[in-house]
Amino acid sequence: MNRINIQRHQCEIGELLLGSSGDRLCLLWFGTNEIGRAVEDLISKRLDAEFVERNDEVLEKTRKQVNEYLSGNRKEFDIPLLMIGTDFQRRVWKELIKIPYGATSTYRKIAEDIGIPRAVRAVGRAAGANPISVIIPCHRVIGSNGGLVGYGGGLALKAWLLKLEQGDTPVQSD
Repeated sequence: MNRINIQRHQCEIGELLLGSSGDRLCLLWFGTNEIGRAVEDLISKRLDAEFVERNDEVLEKTRKQVNEYLSGNRKEFDIPLLMIGTDFQRRVWKELIKIPYGATSTYRKIAEDIGIPRAVRAVGRAAGANPISVIIPCHRVIGSNGGLVGYGGGLALKAWLLKLEQGDTPVQSD
């Protein structure tokens, strides 16, 4: 059986669960909740791996870069990623990475950008299944009406991250 190194990281937005497999990050999730446990189970099954509480270079680099991002000192991440999902999900996640810091997109626009304009809901589900939050910036996706919709860390955190990226000084996240 393979191994996924995991570490908990307490930071400005709460507790994050980080996971790496080999030399790539495969998990960055908010605390522990039902969705997070489902994401963890899926990753474990797809990699035929067990979670082991152990630090490594990828997790250290991730903690450092997340802290820099949250303090407003980093706009891009350079952490190698292992995207564990279906071909469609990975396609959506790669499109999410293209959304620039401080900008937003919509599920409809992403569906159009991947060449499947009718797949708006499927794009939403793929964004919701993103196991590497913040670095794969699903928080930058908003509803077609400009409103905040769905986010694994909660809408308050999504609003906080967007304010951070727009140069506003957000109030401490809940």
